Amino acid sequence: MIFRLLAALALTLMMGTSGTAQDADAPIQQLLQEHGEIIRKSSRRTIQPAIDAIRDSGLAQAPLVLEEWGNRDMWVDEATGLFVYARKAGSKTLKIFDFATGEEIGEAPSDGYDQLKPNSGIRGLIGSALVKFQLSDPDPQARLAALTALERNGNESHLPVLRDSIADEPDATIKARKQRIERLLTIAYGNDAAERISAIEAFSGDLGVDARAALNPLVATTRRAAPTLPEDQNIARTLRVGRDLTEEEAYDLLVSSDLAPARLTNDAQRQALQANIDGDTVGGVPVASLFEPALRDKAYAALVEAGLAEPAATEAQVQEAIAAHTFYETYSEPDAEVTAAAEDALIAIELKVGLNQAFDLSLDALSLASIYFLAAIGLAITFGVMGVINMAHGEFIMMGAYTGYVIQQVIPNYTVSILVAIPVAFAVTFAAGVAMERLVIRWLYSRPLETLLATFGISIALQQIAKNVFGTQARPLTSPAWLDGQWQINDIVAISNIRIAIFVLALIFLGFFLFLMKKTRLGLETRAVTQNPRMAASMGINPDRVNMLTFGLGSGIAGIAGVAIGLYAKVTSELGADYIVQSFMTVVVGGVGNIWGTLLGATMIGFLQKGIEWLNPSNTLAAQTYMIVFIIIFIQFRPRGIIALKGRAAGD
Repeated sequence: MIFRLLAALALTLMMGTSGTAQDADAPIQQLLQEHGEIIRKSSRRTIQPAIDAIRDSGLAQAPLVLEEWGNRDMWVDEATGLFVYARKAGSKTLKIFDFATGEEIGEAPSDGYDQLKPNSGIRGLIGSALVKFQLSDPDPQARLAALTALERNGNESHLPVLRDSIADEPDATIKARKQRIERLLTIAYGNDAAERISAIEAFSGDLGVDARAALNPLVATTRRAAPTLPEDQNIARTLRVGRDLTEEEAYDLLVSSDLAPARLTNDAQRQALQANIDGDTVGGVPVASLFEPALRDKAYAALVEAGLAEPAATEAQVQEAIAAHTFYETYSEPDAEVTAAAEDALIAIELKVGLNQAFDLSLDALSLASIYFLAAIGLAITFGVMGVINMAHGEFIMMGAYTGYVIQQVIPNYTVSILVAIPVAFAVTFAAGVAMERLVIRWLYSRPLETLLATFGISIALQQIAKNVFGTQARPLTSPAWLDGQWQINDIVAISNIRIAIFVLALIFLGFFLFLMKKTRLGLETRAVTQNPRMAASMGINPDRVNMLTFGLGSGIAGIAGVAIGLYAKVTSELGADYIVQSFMTVVVGGVGNIWGTLLGATMIGFLQKGIEWLNPSNTLAAQTYMIVFIIIFIQFRPRGIIALKGRAAGD
């Protein structure tokens, strides 16, 4: 005790020396003293008036008090009963501050002060009260943080505070966000039906998830039962037994609403009758006659009347109870005009959501089509123009992806490595394609079956070589940072940046191919050899050289496609095998030897696959099976594809 008195005396002397003392008559201190008892008690049930009084006091120190209280840094001087905030100055020493001035009072032993330790519930109430000050904070980040908190845990008390802060908000973006949250809170907590309806109508057709989250509770319904349809409830619809709900569901609803006793099951009835057999009767009914349902019910009713069994409804009583009651659904929202406005808004939202989902699905399909086009454009040259069934085309895609991986091991900068990998992959696969054409393909022209078998063998060999060199584990081909993320159009429609890049690359290759075939000598010679190789040879064109360069070009384009595909797909020795079937289907469906046909074929297959996957999202294998079946049927009607090409590639 002597130590505490000495400490208090020392603190007083220090205060006097420093010229700083606590102002016990300050308005903020008087307010705290007024509510001091419930503040010290810290009960979740009684603390709200104290918090509201501090929040609405208009005193400049109110935010400081709430912040320090919520951070458990508010203390009470046991000697004077005054409230202060403090910081730890030592293991048993506090640095004391005055709420009125915010100035340091001095240091004192901690055992002379009682720390207020609000629980999580009270801290939540304090945090809600602080929103009033945070919404008008000069720091925009603080205001945004307050709005984020309102989006998560906004309640009725925040609505007037938020409304007051909107008019003086200087930032247009933050102001729009405040207005949106104000409408959301008005929908949930507004007292005036007209205001709520106006806020609901503002969200008509809105795609935000928060709008649907606010509107859906208004149209949520609860099944109820009553002898007659009540007039004081917001009825959503009446329910017909047998159409809208089964008899079992209807009676269970009566039981849960205490409108009927529980159903008497056959097992429960039999057990009760067996337990109460008296000689050769039970409940006054001969045991021998219990095979009749009516007599069993009579015996059980006698047992209930005698207190020997629990009251329960027989089947006849169940039917009688169902017929005597009305079944209906009520809205959770009592105001019918509000629910009508909410339903209209949700219908408009659902329509817009459906349109945007269709748009999002179309973007996915277009993205997949661009991938298939990239994978198939090289095959469109080797198979479509030259008539060579190259089963190793997928392995050229795989070689391009692995080339990109190797380049990234040498050049760690992902942007530079990708830019270098594209021409290097073209060169590697172009050389591999020329080598294969010179060593194998040139001897097998006009022998498609043998070409297929030979290239299939080369495909297996290339896969095994890749496994021996790189192993069976997937290798990463990392995209540059500027390709990370996605383009978010709205809450529903989004597409990854990598897929956008692949789409752009596909357009570039389309333009490159058209330029090559229409504006260059190689393109002219290729078209001449495609249409009539003998006539082309008589005009001085070397068909053998054209075939070699064309095959190399198709293989080189496959290598570039491999780099693009490897940016989002796993790079393994089986990478090409995943695309060879789709590549052949793309070329065949589009029309052999026609670049526009290849583009249309890729688009058709991409949209078809995505559409089937949308209808059957849980089974992608089934989706691919349906797609192949559809394409087989399609080819029966258009064996030459969407755009047929006349000449050697078409079998002329």
